[in-house]
This record gives sequence, structure tokens and C-alpha cells, in this order.
Amino acid sequence: MTSLSARVVAYASVREFVPLYGLYALLFEDHGLDTRSISSLFVLWSVVAFVSEVPSGAWADTVSRRGLLFGSGALLTAAFTMWLVWPGYWGFALGFVLWGVSESMKSGTFEALVYDELAARGCEHRYAAIMGYANAGEMTCVFVAILTAAPLFELGGYALVGWVSVAITVVDIALVGTLPAAPKVEEADEIAGSGDTVLVRYMSSLRSGTSEIRTDRAVRRSVVLAAALLACLAFDEYFALLARESGAETGFVPVLVALTAVGQVVGAATAGWTATMSGRTMGAVVMVGSALIAGGALAGGIAGFTAIGVGYGALHNTAIVAEARLQDTMSGRARATVSSVVGLTSEVLSVAIFAAYALGSLWLPMAVLVAVTVLPLVGLGVVAPRLLPAARPAGTEQGR
Repeated sequence: MTSLSARVVAYASVREFVPLYGLYALLFEDHGLDTRSISSLFVLWSVVAFVSEVPSGAWADTVSRRGLLFGSGALLTAAFTMWLVWPGYWGFALGFVLWGVSESMKSGTFEALVYDELAARGCEHRYAAIMGYANAGEMTCVFVAILTAAPLFELGGYALVGWVSVAITVVDIALVGTLPAAPKVEEADEIAGSGDTVLVRYMSSLRSGTSEIRTDRAVRRSVVLAAALLACLAFDEYFALLARESGAETGFVPVLVALTAVGQVVGAATAGWTATMSGRTMGAVVMVGSALIAGGALAGGIAGFTAIGVGYGALHNTAIVAEARLQDTMSGRARATVSSVVGLTSEVLSVAIFAAYALGSLWLPMAVLVAVTVLPLVGLGVVAPRLLPAARPAGTEQGR
């Protein structure tokens, strides 16, 4: 189990060690884009991701999941390379198209691969803890990468920050080969050996996953909750602009943004401890987290970004717990497909958030925009007790 955890954490973490994360919004702005143009790029990113999300999830229930992760890594490398060789609106747009497809190929695929490997070992109850460690590793690497962006920028500007990021993505592609390849449920049922074509198996996985969401109320509610919480993490795309608006110099912006990553590290690392939280507790955590983000955005500075980090960490924790509860609730016949519907729904909600920022930027400063857009989270906190399934005791059968 230790070896599995280490491999999962290593792959997930290195993928997020991207210094560009701390500066790419400023890269766009310094190449002539305003908030509306930048928001349109984020919308394009999300639209591409949700259009390809469920189809890629169904492929992950049909073909090699590690193969899809290899392809995902290659597209991510190409995306950041495009930004560097064609630093204009259309170059940035093409990069986001590649990144969107890359994320959809990973979303659902990675989670299903890990859960099925744990199921093969009879250790499903460890999923929340392992994914929490993986997410903590991701955010630790985001934190370090963002801090690294400052000295890299001073040494070589955006070019050095970008090419170091590209090199890291190449390393992560190599780490895909260390991941396990547990048999999918369909393989265990010998569907793969039934003589059906890949297309037939693909359509079967797609129908099975979407049918389970339509017919199983608990799964459907879990999908909605997990997707809504994941969509809340879209706010961080604007943190660099928020920091600059509050008066921070470009070289100090990554330091402020890194404070938000620290909160996410703590939130993710403690997901194993909070995995059994009740719906009422989750609702309270969501509401408190949203209040901290809103207050921090209005306050600005180190104190404000620290508050944002605490609130963001709380939301990150609840998102991991909700996704783990979904994995326990579904039957597992089309695990990656169902997981991808979460990604699809969260991307649709993210588009609404990006559109709100694009429109709101005409009248409101970034601090007020962030505060206003977290208000719907209060409503999500109210309904969380109804949406979150009860925790499944360790050792009980998976599914319903």
C-alpha cells in the first residue's frame, strides 16, 4: 500500500509542479489582454474540457487508462509550448484547447484507476486518504512552483518560467509508466473477451455510466455536490490579478498566490481524517470557507490572502470527501464515465463563473467580484446535508 500511495502521489504531484501557474494570468495581461479577454480564454478552456469530458471517461472504461494518461501528459506539454512560441490571444487560445482536452483525458481516468486498484486489493476505504495525500502533494508542488516562479522570472522572464514548466510536464509523462493497471470491472466480468468491438464496449460504458446517474438518486446527488464543490476551485484563476490589483509587484504576486496553496495543502492532507464527516458538518465548513474567501478578497494583502488560503483549503477538503463518497456510492461498472460526468458538470459551472467575471469586470473591481461570486456557496452549504451520502463503513460491499 505504501508503494501504491507513493506512485500515485508522485504522478499527481509532479504534474502540478508548474511555475507558470503563478504568472500565466499576468503573462496574458502583459501581452495586451484585459480581464474580459482573459475570461474568454478560461471559458474556452472549460468548454473544450466539458465537451470532451464524458467521451474520454467512457474511453477510460474501454481502453488503457494509462494510455490515456500518457496522451494527457503529451497534450499538456504541447499546450504550454504553444503559449511560449505564439504569445498572443490565438496562441493562448490554442494552448487552452490542448490543455482542456488534456484535463478531460485525466479527469475520471486517474480517479477510476486508483479506486479500482484499491478495490482489487480490498482497500477501497483507503481511497479518500490516498487521494487526499495526492491532492496535498499536488498543492505542495503548486506552492513550491509558484514561489519558484518569482526567482525564475527575475532571471529569465516569462520565457524561463515557461520552459521550466514544459520540462516538468515531460518528466510527469515518464511517471505515468509507474502507475498500476488494475483490471476494470468490465474486464473482471469478461466483457473485454466477449468478442465485442472497442466501439461497442465504448457505447456500453457510456450508456452504463449515464444510466446509473439517471436512475440512482444517491449517485445523482453525489455527482451534483462533488461537481459544485470542484467548480468552486475555479476562483483561483483570478488570484494573481487580485494580488496585482491590491498593489503587489509582479515578482511578489506568486508569494501571495502561494499562501492560498498552503491552505489547499492542509485541506487535502486532512481528507483522510474528515472522510466520514456528516452532511451537516460539510455544509458548515462550506459556508465558513466561503466567508473567509470573500472577506480575504476584500481585505487584500498578506492577511487577506491568508484568509483566502484557509477558506480555499476548507473547500478543497470537502471536494475530496464528496468525490470519495461518490466513488463508494456508485456500482463501479463504468467508474471513469460517472467520474467524468462530475468533471463535465463542474466545467459547465466554471463557465458560468468565468462569464460572471468577464461581465462583472465592466463595473466591479476584482476584489468585489471574488466576494460576490462566492455567495452562491452559502446556498450549497445549506443543501449539502441532503446531497452527501452517508459514509460507508470499511469492509462493507461497494455500490448500492
